[in-house]
Amino acid sequence: LEQAIMAESKRIGALRNNADLVIDTSAMSIHDLRRFIQKRYAGLFEKSRNFRVHLISFGFKYGLPLATDMMYDLRFLPNPFFDESLRPLSGRDAPVSEYVLGHEPGKGFLPRLMSFLEYLLPLYASEGRYRVTIAFGCTGCRHRSVGVTEAMSVALKELGYAVSVEHRQLEWG
Repeated sequence: LEQAIMAESKRIGALRNNADLVIDTSAMSIHDLRRFIQKRYAGLFEKSRNFRVHLISFGFKYGLPLATDMMYDLRFLPNPFFDESLRPLSGRDAPVSEYVLGHEPGKGFLPRLMSFLEYLLPLYASEGRYRVTIAFGCTGCRHRSVGVTEAMSVALKELGYAVSVEHRQLEWG
């Protein structure tokens, strides 16, 4: 191992000598290195492009998404599945979105959640996080979780966040 390290040092010696910046990472964790790089090059990018929010809708009956920072159970919202006219639609359709979010408790949920996220997301960014994943779950991932995910995407984009959306099981049911 010692010989391999010495050989590597010799091979990259010319590169090191021509480098504008050499970072000694011996005493750094991966998080320290990320913070150093973000701080050093923060001016190169728009702030909203540095921090991303990834939204996932999912169905509890298919299992929880593992790689999430926050998860919200939306099974307290009215379920369009039980309305025959709404059942074939999804949360992307206006009648379903209105059914879920146009009346209480959905109408009150979104502003409260947005207020919380307006407080919380900058704290994640200030800690050097570059991405936060938020998952919204309902029973089957067709109506409630999809509708809330779509509404949150619009609201977060209006605040200037770079947002990506994933509907894990929308096409399954």
